[in-house]
Amino acid sequence: MIKQQLVTISILVKNRQINSQSLNKLLSLNGHIIMNRLGVNAEPVCVSNCFGLIVLVVKANLGQIKKFETELKKIKGITIKISIMTK
Repeated sequence: MIKQQLVTISILVKNRQINSQSLNKLLSLNGHIIMNRLGVNAEPVCVSNCFGLIVLVVKANLGQIKKFETELKKIKGITIKISIMTK
């Protein structure tokens, strides 16, 4: 059996009006490994160049996590931070 890791991924989305569509598509495609998602609307009243924050809890093996990380890094306008929880 391949060991599953519990991981948090923090995603800062810059200019969310433009960049959120690609990100949401990728999150949907990886929904089978996402246990929880928290989205924070950092600027509730915003016209342009707004940012947001998404925090994910992911449970997957290291190969799946690395693949997901690589896919996330391909999206323009986002910054990610990953924390792998170990016992």
